[in-house]
Amino acid sequence: MAAFLACLVTAPAGALDVDQDEALRLRQSGEVLSFEAILGVALARHPGARLLEAELERDDGELIYELELLTDDGVVRELEIDARTGDVIEDEVDD
Repeated sequence: MAAFLACLVTAPAGALDVDQDEALRLRQSGEVLSFEAILGVALARHPGARLLEAELERDDGELIYELELLTDDGVVRELEIDARTGDVIEDEVDD
């Protein structure tokens, strides 16, 4: 969880960042998966990638982890992953 909390950044318009205290509460209560589990989902899709940024956001009432990865071939990918289920919502090349 500490790795996740260290990576929080400002969210784009329309989504609200979950602050560190709330993120910890959500994790401890089991409402969201651990950041380590979410990172595992992302790295299973892009083995060898490096984490650049991570956020936990509230978007239209849903809790979403947004991760930015740098793949082995130098491409930056942005993934949105459902924080409750670990399902990948979006996986695209970041502009």
